[in-house]
Amino acid sequence: MSSICIDDIIKIVSDYNPEEVDKVKKAYELASYAHRNQKRESGEPYIIHPLHVCLNLTEFKADGASLCAGLLHDVVEDTDVTLKDIQKEFGDDVAFLVEGVTKLSNMHFNNKNDEANANIRRLINSLNDDVRIIIIKLCDRLHNMRTLNFKVKEKQIRCAEETLYIFVPLAYFIGAFRLKCDLEDLCLYYLDPESYKTIEEKQKSILLDYKKCCKDAIKEVSKILKENNIKYTYRLKILNIYHIYQKLNKGYKLNDIHDLVNYKIILEDNEDPYHVLGLIHKLYTPMNNKFKDYIACPKTNMYRSLHTTVFAPDNHLIQFQIKTKTMDDLNTFGLAAYWQTLKEKGKTKMQTELKVNYQFFNTIRELNDGITSDSDFIARLKEEIFTNNIYVYTVTGDIIELPKGSCIIDFAYKIHSEIGNHLSKAYLNGKEVKLYHKLNNKDRIMLIPSKKAHPHKTWLNYVITLRAKKKIKEYLK
Repeated sequence: MSSICIDDIIKIVSDYNPEEVDKVKKAYELASYAHRNQKRESGEPYIIHPLHVCLNLTEFKADGASLCAGLLHDVVEDTDVTLKDIQKEFGDDVAFLVEGVTKLSNMHFNNKNDEANANIRRLINSLNDDVRIIIIKLCDRLHNMRTLNFKVKEKQIRCAEETLYIFVPLAYFIGAFRLKCDLEDLCLYYLDPESYKTIEEKQKSILLDYKKCCKDAIKEVSKILKENNIKYTYRLKILNIYHIYQKLNKGYKLNDIHDLVNYKIILEDNEDPYHVLGLIHKLYTPMNNKFKDYIACPKTNMYRSLHTTVFAPDNHLIQFQIKTKTMDDLNTFGLAAYWQTLKEKGKTKMQTELKVNYQFFNTIRELNDGITSDSDFIARLKEEIFTNNIYVYTVTGDIIELPKGSCIIDFAYKIHSEIGNHLSKAYLNGKEVKLYHKLNNKDRIMLIPSKKAHPHKTWLNYVITLRAKKKIKEYLK
């Protein structure tokens, strides 16, 4: 890991948020003094870690309070500095963020697992108050994963597993795609190093194989876009190692992965992605079943882009991703992208967007209200939100996110409790099915409610979501 000093961070902050420079310097001085006698397992001075956390936050163009909290996030847990000290020196906002990231160390736990579960639950519930806490923690975890080689093997595996099953999904759900991919690859490096190295080598051969194809595509696309006076930038990207690993484990061969290499066309916000899509299809024949319109129908984490896989030069497949600059920022940084455009006001925008447009937020809130045990909460979180989700459609085209194994009744209660309580009939992809019929990805469901219909006790044998179970039991009381 490259060395870093506060001047590196100050230079970056000066470029995008100069009014916060003095505050960040002050936070560094306190953190540096508080951690002065501490070292990391690598032998480096401990202050290197908070500096890297702060540096990671600058990639998101984080606000001043978050940058200070990144520098100070370990002082309350590991030094004599108290939250009151931080509040006095930096105000309520910074103190609140530091408290949110600080572990529950003063409570009694029966074992390490209970402590870990309590801390994870507390962290996840902080979404209700301030999503910045999660972003700081993700930046903290990213640096910890990048320096995991200094831990013993057992801790490496435990940390990588926790990251893969908790922090990677959190990064996905708030839309922080770049951070998610970095964490995924680091996890695989420790959980299956042999596969990691094999795929890393395959990545190199793929890039070599695609070299001429990409060169020709860049030239041809550039020509047609310039002829149409379209302002754009582009990025060429190969799938990250973990994503390729997942595809290969599902039985795909490398040649079958249609989005192995993708060409991202990032337009100025006044340009039309659909116009550019037409131009790309004039150049290259599309694979009809590989077109996705995530602009008209965004993903549940608000990802927006047009995707089309085409038969590109040199007998290769390339996936084009066409989006505006604003879309690209949100796709890359997720909710944190609002920092870039709104600065301090981004905090409020993030929280509003989270509560209004991100489905997972309400599901987490319902799980938290319905489950007392921390271990049960974490287990349910993994089952119902963080693994094996399916995405189905309402008749109006809205995407609904559900855990794999959900049935029509789960879907109905996800839409609204009254629809679930009076569900009479259901049509799946145009055909009437039983209410306990299990759903698959991309199913389209039409629900028919009736005032005469009501839940049956047998429904509890089929539903898997906590919300459906809870509402059915409440009705049957």
